[in-house]
Amino acid sequence: MNEMNGGLHWRLMRGADIPDVSTIAAAIHTDFFEDDAVFIERLKLYPAGCFALEGDGALVGYGISHPWRLFEIPALNTLLGELPESADTYYLHDIALLPEARSGGAARRVVAMMAEQAMRDGFAAMSLVAVNGSSGFWQKQGFSIADVSELGDKLLSYSGDVRYMTRELSSA
Repeated sequence: MNEMNGGLHWRLMRGADIPDVSTIAAAIHTDFFEDDAVFIERLKLYPAGCFALEGDGALVGYGISHPWRLFEIPALNTLLGELPESADTYYLHDIALLPEARSGGAARRVVAMMAEQAMRDGFAAMSLVAVNGSSGFWQKQGFSIADVSELGDKLLSYSGDVRYMTRELSSA
């Protein structure tokens, strides 16, 4: 789907990738555990927004995104049931890369791929919850911190350093 330096390439995620996705998630997001069922459901609900990063025949990263409602966040480790009919944002649920897949532009590329998908689907905005002090990276990708007081308790369920962030998309 998308070849990069170091032989890494992004492709659409498949059901068979879920065990590797879970292993990567457990290694990268030690404080944000999610059951396999969460990854399986996101892939089932919105396969166009689920990506796998391969390198040398092994999965070294993933990205999961889907339509959602602006200024709302799904609870961590919770099934959605269905995507909202009133979705008005393209939500970046998670991007995780193993250390050997970092610093080559892979994260930046999947964000661009997600933005392209969002625009194809007619969304004018993207949103996410930045964890592990990653808001600087997200700001470089065009996201801004949005202070939404109603999200306070939900954000604290992640950790104390999380930020809700949004990015406007242009069709140009």
